[in-house]
Amino acid sequence: MAKGLGKGLGLGAYFSVDEVLEPLDKIQNVKLKECRPNPYQPRKTFDPESIKELKESIETHGILQPIVVRKSIKGYDIVVGERRFRAAKEAGLETIPVIVKDYTEQQMMELALIENLQREDLNPIEEGLAYQTLIEQLKLTQEELAGRLGKSRPHIANHIRLLALPEPVKTLISNGDLTMGHGRTLLGLKDKELLLPLVEKIKKENLNVRQLEQIVQSLNENVSRETKKKEKPKDVFIKQQESRLRDRFGTAVAIKQNKNKNKGKIEIEFYSPDDLNRILELLDRESL
Repeated sequence: MAKGLGKGLGLGAYFSVDEVLEPLDKIQNVKLKECRPNPYQPRKTFDPESIKELKESIETHGILQPIVVRKSIKGYDIVVGERRFRAAKEAGLETIPVIVKDYTEQQMMELALIENLQREDLNPIEEGLAYQTLIEQLKLTQEELAGRLGKSRPHIANHIRLLALPEPVKTLISNGDLTMGHGRTLLGLKDKELLLPLVEKIKKENLNVRQLEQIVQSLNENVSRETKKKEKPKDVFIKQQESRLRDRFGTAVAIKQNKNKNKGKIEIEFYSPDDLNRILELLDRESL
């Protein structure tokens, strides 16, 4: 089981949303109109069909699991159970069963993010935003977060990298019009000015990820050829060192020399603030 994310949750060495409820928690009914969605909810879209099915279940069996809320000035903030809340609203319920918990703002944020991550039905952009928020709020590295969630570090990193895409592209991924594979491939495009026109081509020709990879590879080769016309060929030694550094840091690395080859610079690419921190940590370890 994954380790606890935050000390504030008080859940010891593990964390599960199911364990938020305790045996002595008192269930009470409150007016539905007094409840409002969790402001930290990472899910931006809810599947209408899923809400409809839950609504029909509620109409037949009622709400089987109480909604977890926190008392607020104007009523109650939903901590866990927004899908049930929305379905209950659709079903026309005036009151809903809740358990009132005394949570801080950070605990509300953590629980909302973890509940949705455990459900595993966030879209890739929502998932990336959830990971990024947890990393920033809890001051974790990607590797630490991966360990606590039982995910691989590349899984965390690949979702966060999607956040670097332009907003129109992120919207298409969120809506399911483009896959995460499309997004990851587009991130590898060297000439960023070609990105949005290429997205239009994907939509128009219904390109799959493999077809897109071939196009991006071709476009990148064109860019490389243009660059090579302006640059002298690199020494075999320099190419070997670039390859070694790419493997070491898990990102693009370029070694550039001056004309006399007695000076130069090393460029290491990063794709987000957290990716930069990851690379800096690797550099710190090298210096120990």
